[in-house]
Amino acid sequence: MDHVAQRQAMLDAVGEQVGPVRAVRLVRDLDADGVPVRLYQDGADAVTPVLLYAHGGGWVLGDLSTHDGLCRLLAAETGWAVLAVDYRRAPESPFPAAFEDIETVAGWLQVHGRQHALDPTAVAVAGDSAGGLLAAVTARRGRDAGRDFVAQVLICPVTSPAMDYPDLGNDGLQPQEMVEFWDAFAPPGVDRHHADLDPFLADAAGLPPAVIVTAELDILRDEAERYAARLAAAGVPVIATRYQGTFHNFPRKLALTRDAAVAVAQIAAALRALTGQYVP
Repeated sequence: MDHVAQRQAMLDAVGEQVGPVRAVRLVRDLDADGVPVRLYQDGADAVTPVLLYAHGGGWVLGDLSTHDGLCRLLAAETGWAVLAVDYRRAPESPFPAAFEDIETVAGWLQVHGRQHALDPTAVAVAGDSAGGLLAAVTARRGRDAGRDFVAQVLICPVTSPAMDYPDLGNDGLQPQEMVEFWDAFAPPGVDRHHADLDPFLADAAGLPPAVIVTAELDILRDEAERYAARLAAAGVPVIATRYQGTFHNFPRKLALTRDAAVAVAQIAAALRALTGQYVP
């Protein structure tokens, strides 16, 4: 994997895949105890709930710029603030660096959130693709530490290192790509058989309500839907939707499919349904 070239290619494709971005009231780059973050605020100039966001890209690719369009639209549709985390990426900084950075930002929110009109008692965690694993594990870590999140939003998420993928026969995300991403994030020799890399190994009871979006033509579809079923079986409120005829991580690619904007609108509606007391 030439990860440097792949990172640049992902950046170069933003204009074609994402298109013109949504204007929001305020976008600021901040330092959260040493971790770069980008804050999006589009609601009223008042304290609002926060969506703590982990971008996708196989823990190797992606950054604040590749996901700027999606984060802007999430802020506009939800009325919540979106705080996107520029976590350290593999292979330079493998597991557990990304988790450490997200937890640092979550701690920063508790101390400094109100200075930025953010409600530290109303924080949801979200992520797409590889960021979905970061979000799911962060939600479980928060529960275990007594710092509960009000919801978790998982968009086409990675949820298992088993890599038991269906043969979909399309040119989307490929199994070999996931092998390379996993090897960069949790290199051979790292024990992947624990809950920080395999959420199926954790007790699901008491986890925050979940919104899970999957795509019919995505090899991650089945594991994400199994995880949704596991949460529901444990009594966790879950809204899970499979979008037919579309591809991996489609909500980020707003210029390529109308389903992207529909999915973001659904995420906003689901957050309101699951956390009614936090409707802006």
